[in-house]
Amino acid sequence: MSALLEVNGLKTEFPTKRGLVHAVDGVSFTVDEGEVLGLVGESGSGKSVTGYSIMGLIDAPGRIAAGSVKFQGRELVGLPGRDWRAIRGRDVAMIFQDPMLTLNPVLRVDTQIVEAIHAHADVSAARAREWAAEALASVGIPSPEDRLKAYPHQFSGGMRQRVAIAIALLHKPRLLIADEPTTALDVTIQGQILSQVQTLAREMKMAVIWITHDLSVVSGLADRIAVMYAGRVVESGATSEVLTHPAHPYTLGLLHSLPSQNRPGERLLQIPGAPPQTVGARVGCAFVPRCTYGKARCTAEVPTATTFHEGGRRSVACHFALMNNAAATEATHG
Repeated sequence: MSALLEVNGLKTEFPTKRGLVHAVDGVSFTVDEGEVLGLVGESGSGKSVTGYSIMGLIDAPGRIAAGSVKFQGRELVGLPGRDWRAIRGRDVAMIFQDPMLTLNPVLRVDTQIVEAIHAHADVSAARAREWAAEALASVGIPSPEDRLKAYPHQFSGGMRQRVAIAIALLHKPRLLIADEPTTALDVTIQGQILSQVQTLAREMKMAVIWITHDLSVVSGLADRIAVMYAGRVVESGATSEVLTHPAHPYTLGLLHSLPSQNRPGERLLQIPGAPPQTVGARVGCAFVPRCTYGKARCTAEVPTATTFHEGGRRSVACHFALMNNAAATEATHG
């Protein structure tokens, strides 16, 4: 049986004065019904652009240069705008990091939510308003009937994000792409949202791609993790496997940078250097300038993803993955 979402060899490019930026450079993964995939990496790793590419939100001069994105077996790359309008918000929805990308500042909240309801559901005005109030209440907004009459600027940043999340979940989409949606929320509300997403994924068989730089969030939320670096997936697999036995040195570096991995009073471990520019053709492994395991082969040859264990769903793109896996196991547990 095929996965709900199949991304294969996805490449997204943006022309600039300095050259062609390969923001997403051959990304492949699958997501099953009811599964939560955590897409993890530093800023600039290509996580968000991957989400925008899946949603068909790459505007000129940017373009999807190659690859395939299939949802329920249907190819989404190159889909006409009319077809996309029937899919977005109903079958596939996205929560953006900045809620003002979702909300119109000059329209009341009720107008915007009711409009989103009527875009895909033939219900009365009274039922649509009732539905809108239920949606606000579900994300922890008090007095939802009164808050429906407010404008976005009358909400705090966290409250605006909750409205955006409510809109995304209105039609219980089959696939939800969440681009760091809980960054602006307090811990209590963040926990409520994460719990709600897990419940929907389980009960409605909704697939979720949760984009984040926070491993502590995906550790309790995601079934599988895909770690991105410089536009590519460098490691993927079951959450427990990736977090306890990282096979790529970048994944190991991310884990070591967590406060929970360090003794109280000790300086946090850091990955040296900075993420590379993704302009122009790539020669060798993008991580090698920051890698403590790098060898001559790494500077000359781009590593390809090798699958192992888990029925082929555990993969790593590293020339010395097995060595790193042993070192990572020792470093993580001892």
